[in-house]
Amino acid sequence: MSKSILIKDPLLCVRMKDDIASENVLDGFSGGHVYIEDNKIVSAGPEKFTGNADKIIDASRMIVLPGLINTHHHFYQTLTRNVFSTQKSELFDWLLTNYEIWREISGDAFFVSAKLAISELLKSGCTTSSDHLYLFPNKTESTLIDREIEAAKELGFRFQPTRGSMSMGKSDGGLPPDDVIQTEDEIVKDTYRLIKKYHDRSFGAMTRISLAPCSPFSVTPELMRKTAKIARENNLQLHTHLAETKDEVAFCLDKFGKRPFELIKSLGWLTPNSWFAHSIFLNEKEIKEFGENKVGVSHCPSSNMRLGSGIASIKELLKAGANVSIGVDGSASNDSSNMLLEMRNAMLLSRLREPKNWLSTEEVLWMATVGGAKVLGRNDIGQIVPGKCADITMISMDRLEYSGGQHDPAGAIIFGAAMNPIDYSIINGKVVVENGKILNLNEKELIYEHQKLSNELILKAEKNTGKVLRRK
Repeated sequence: MSKSILIKDPLLCVRMKDDIASENVLDGFSGGHVYIEDNKIVSAGPEKFTGNADKIIDASRMIVLPGLINTHHHFYQTLTRNVFSTQKSELFDWLLTNYEIWREISGDAFFVSAKLAISELLKSGCTTSSDHLYLFPNKTESTLIDREIEAAKELGFRFQPTRGSMSMGKSDGGLPPDDVIQTEDEIVKDTYRLIKKYHDRSFGAMTRISLAPCSPFSVTPELMRKTAKIARENNLQLHTHLAETKDEVAFCLDKFGKRPFELIKSLGWLTPNSWFAHSIFLNEKEIKEFGENKVGVSHCPSSNMRLGSGIASIKELLKAGANVSIGVDGSASNDSSNMLLEMRNAMLLSRLREPKNWLSTEEVLWMATVGGAKVLGRNDIGQIVPGKCADITMISMDRLEYSGGQHDPAGAIIFGAAMNPIDYSIINGKVVVENGKILNLNEKELIYEHQKLSNELILKAEKNTGKVLRRK
């Protein structure tokens, strides 16, 4: 017997059009319905629905959105939020301190940190996320991505983890310690294992694998080329950090004689299946080539502000035709996994530029939905249209923070700062969040276990390094 859900009389339903340049890109309607059977949207429009459904949700005071899509994260970093000694650090110094902490993370800690990060994403309207896991401490089992997948399945979350990698440690001129990197043979072998075991190419897949060497300062050019080749052969998406800081630009010029963009282009990465986190330090020519090649970008405004990295040229990237999405980035550089907050910061950060480069609410919503789907290489999520997967988020407008701003409900959730969780999330046709609560999750128990692991990590790192990591 099929399971059906009727979302009835929405205050506003935002269906989203595929092309950001389309007129009325939100494609919204009031009243009417969204009808779901099993895992797919059957119909959505301003017409009244006359049939029956197993579950009916009254959305007359709610904005109904496609589930939000997060395209850059590091789940394990929820364990090292707000480390006192890194509060004023830029990227390279921040990394050097955190590597000393992360080298001690256990497999169980990876599982718990993933579960907490996903829970936070769920409560902020996110229904699909990637995760960039590139850290494999020698002291820990190598099946860490398996632990993340386990956490996502437990919570009913659509997940596209990336098999990250670091192969160039300090002894070879890289940034990370040698005991958190792997040999290239180990990386390639585990990549094929994960593809065989987990990668689902089918429409509506709950788990897909992507490939993601960490960065130009932690991976050799040889591994970058090899990873791109594996991705082409297996029709996978490619991901890495790119042009995040001035230090990275200087490093690439010094070590490789090329800017970060020129380097990845020479390595065969300027392709439609590639997406890059940050992409702040791109010049006009590079932005133009991003658009011409339909390259993806994950905009991480909170992290870019937190580390003082800079402001990405998002408006120009959109105009050039690049697929731009939104990423919360790791929770040690954000220090949150809140998609609604990230959308707001994307809009606000753009306002520090000339008015012609300001982002609109329509552009931000497109980036967080359709843009995210395009970046992850998916045509089955990101819109509320018949045939797409039933991934939907609903937010009540009856909140203090939205009162007085409902002349534009879609704008209200971007301009207003949400103080409470979203009301409903449906993933693959199943209610996962109801009345602000994640179903089948003991939040207090998860928080207690997560904070305990975090405390142990910080104390161990202080003992091993002699550095002060907490406020005394």
